Amino acid sequence: MSPSVSAPLAEGRFWLPGPTEVHRDVLAAQTCPIIAHRGAEAVALMERLQPGLQALFGTRRSVVVLTASATALMEAAVRSGVRRGLLAVVNGAFSERFAEIAHDCPIDVEVLAVPWGEVVDPEAVRQHLKTGNFDAVSLVHSETSTGALNPVADVAAVAREFPGVQVIVDSVTGLGGTPVQADDWGLDFALTGSQKALAMPPGLAFGVASERLLERAVALDCRGYYLDLVRMYQNLQKNQTPTTPAITLMYAAAVQLDRIMSETLEARFARHARMAARCHEWVGEVRERTGLEVGVLATEGARSPTVTCISLPEALSGPAVVRQVRAAGWVIGGGYGRLKESTIRIGHMGDHTPDKLEELLPVVESALIQVSAGA
Repeated sequence: MSPSVSAPLAEGRFWLPGPTEVHRDVLAAQTCPIIAHRGAEAVALMERLQPGLQALFGTRRSVVVLTASATALMEAAVRSGVRRGLLAVVNGAFSERFAEIAHDCPIDVEVLAVPWGEVVDPEAVRQHLKTGNFDAVSLVHSETSTGALNPVADVAAVAREFPGVQVIVDSVTGLGGTPVQADDWGLDFALTGSQKALAMPPGLAFGVASERLLERAVALDCRGYYLDLVRMYQNLQKNQTPTTPAITLMYAAAVQLDRIMSETLEARFARHARMAARCHEWVGEVRERTGLEVGVLATEGARSPTVTCISLPEALSGPAVVRQVRAAGWVIGGGYGRLKESTIRIGHMGDHTPDKLEELLPVVESALIQVSAGA
């Protein structure tokens, strides 16, 4: 018996904060013929991916393409980049994952806890690094669970004051929707997943490592096999991967990178910023029109351009609002982790447009009103 699959949504109605909607041309690219993953065609395909990925990461270095979710590269970065101790900046569910990975490896880890919805103060990072207990710091650029955008460049600048401290950054919902400059910011490892702001099908992870992280990795044991960054880069020198890659997903990535470069990064970032600003403005309008105590969870001035997390009054159930929106033929995100009941999230990322956002927002407002009336 085939599994039950819900009817497909009309185009432009899937606003989950990842995986996000994928353009039909990108989906169609997955029907290209399978090729030998060690052959010249596969080498050419990897070469085709590199310029676009390098532009998105702000790097001149080769970018790893791994068949896995972004969590795999989080673990690879911890295994290859931490020798003595990790300072994990935690201001949401996904930054918390870095600490969990380090604990399970096991690697000494200390959490620098930041209230969810807020971003880290670089001075707090400086004070922790002064202890000398750490040789790496991890943080999430765009915290998908809260919609907060950490000051990655400022944190990296602080880390550079302490020789040997490496900076590991998850930019899963940042890269592709807001600038990332891995080289200029001095990031030792930056990573993302295909299915978020890049608007590719799920299943690929991309990352770039600094030379000094790879130098440290060579001397470390327990890097694993599949997650060994040294092995990945050795193969990348030949435009190959250590193990069989998802060729069909790479075809899709190539088409989407062409589309992203055609739009230009500047235009793409500006489009995301407009959608975020409109979401923030709309939340205030809903509060005025309905009297519902809704708000933007992330601190003003430190909000992600790709996802807005909306706090709800106690009487409203986040899952109920999400269900009501789905009944109207649209999809938004529910709250994540400890925020499941008290928030909803709109993933205005990837190829979504401000015009389509204007169609979604009244649907969400109607759902808020209907759930409130039944509360």
